[in-house]
Amino acid sequence: MKHIIIGIGAAAVSAARTILKEKPDDHVVIVSEDSEVYSRCMLHKFISGERSAESLNFVNDDLLSGENVRWVKGKTVTRLDAGKKAVYAGGEELAAGDTVLIATGAVSVTPPIGELKTAKNVFGLRHLSDARAIVSCAKTAKKVAVIGAGLVGLDAVYGLLESGGGQEISVIEMMPTALAVNLDVHAAEAYQGLFEQHGVKFYLSSKVVGTKSDGRGNITAVELEGGTSIPCDMVILAVGVRPATAFLAGDPAAPHSDGVELTERKAVKVDDCLATNIPGIYAAGDVTGLSGVWPNAQKQGEIAGYNMTGTRWPYTDRFALKNTVSFFDLLSLSLGDIKPREGDEVLSKEDRNNYRKLILRDGAVAGVILQGDIGGSGFWQHLIKNKVRIDKLGKSPWKISYADFYGIENNGEYKYVV
Repeated sequence: MKHIIIGIGAAAVSAARTILKEKPDDHVVIVSEDSEVYSRCMLHKFISGERSAESLNFVNDDLLSGENVRWVKGKTVTRLDAGKKAVYAGGEELAAGDTVLIATGAVSVTPPIGELKTAKNVFGLRHLSDARAIVSCAKTAKKVAVIGAGLVGLDAVYGLLESGGGQEISVIEMMPTALAVNLDVHAAEAYQGLFEQHGVKFYLSSKVVGTKSDGRGNITAVELEGGTSIPCDMVILAVGVRPATAFLAGDPAAPHSDGVELTERKAVKVDDCLATNIPGIYAAGDVTGLSGVWPNAQKQGEIAGYNMTGTRWPYTDRFALKNTVSFFDLLSLSLGDIKPREGDEVLSKEDRNNYRKLILRDGAVAGVILQGDIGGSGFWQHLIKNKVRIDKLGKSPWKISYADFYGIENNGEYKYVV
C-alpha cells in the first residue's frame, strides 16, 4: 500500500514511523511546505542563537531517507482529491495513494487591522521561516512590538532578549494578564516582573485598533484603543492559530470530489480512530483541533498510523490540559482546569521559591499550578484525568503523594487505586 502524509510535524513523523513499523513493505510519501524538519517548541531558541536550524531537527534516525519513504519538500498543497486520494499544488499532482493523513498543523492568525496583513515587517512565529525572518529583521530593528502575551509571544520576546540585540520591546495584550491561558494572575505576574526587569514594557488590557506606515510597506507604529501609539520597526504577531485547512476548500482552477468535513472552527472533523468522513483519509495533530500539545500530536500520529495500516485503534487519551512555562530559570506547570468555578475550593501555598495552587471540585482535584519546584508532579495529572477524590484521605492536600494512590496487585506489582 501507499500512504500519503501531508505535513512534516510531530504527528506526520510519528505516523510515518508507525506505518513502516507495522507494514515494512508499504510506501510512505510525505508532502510538506517545509523543506526542513524542526520542533516548533524550539523556535525561540533559534531566535536567541542558542540553536541552529539543524539542531531543531527532532528526527534523529534515517526514517526520512529510507527506501520506502519519499519526501516531497517545499510544496504547498492546494487541493486534496478525496476520491483519488491525490494531493496537488496548483495543477501539479504531487502524489496519490491508498490512504491519506492530513497533518498540516496550524497557521498563525493575522487580524484584519491596519496593515498587519500586508506589511513587510510583520511576522508570526509558527514556522522556521518566521524565525529566520525575525532574526534578519532584528539586525536593524531598534523597537519591536509584540502583539499577544501568551506563551508564543513571550517566547519571541525571550529569544530576542537572549540574542543580545538590545531592542526596545513592547508587549500588547487584550487580557488583563500575561499568560492568561497557561497560568493564574499570581503566577503570571512573576514572569511579567522578570521581563520588566529586562526592560520589556507591557500594555495589558489593551486593544490594537490601527497601524502607521512609512508608505513603503513597513509599519512604523501600532495604535491602541484610547490613543496610545507605540513606535516600532518590527511587529511580531502572537494572537493565536487556526487549523491549516484552507486547501480543503479546493483549487478554484480545478474541480475536486466530495470534501473532507470540517468542524465549526474549521478543524478537520475526526472520529475516535482519527478517521474523517472520507474512507481512507485520516487527520492528526493541530489540524484536528483536539490539542495543541506536542506529545498529544505525536500520539495522534501514532494512532492514525495504526489505523491507516488496518488496525482499528481508538484515540482514547485526550487529556491536553497541560502547560509548561520556563523563562529566566523559573519553571511552572499547570494541569487541568485552572479557572475556578462557583462552588470550587481554591487552596494556595507560597514560600520564597515556590507557589502552589489547587482547585478542588466535588472533592477531586480539577486543576493545579506549580511554580518553582515541579518535581514529583506526575500523580497530579493522573488524579485530574480520573477525577480521583482526595477529600476522603483525611490529610492535607499538600501532604498527599504517590503513595496515597498506589495499591499492590497479587503478583506484587504496583497499580494506581482510583
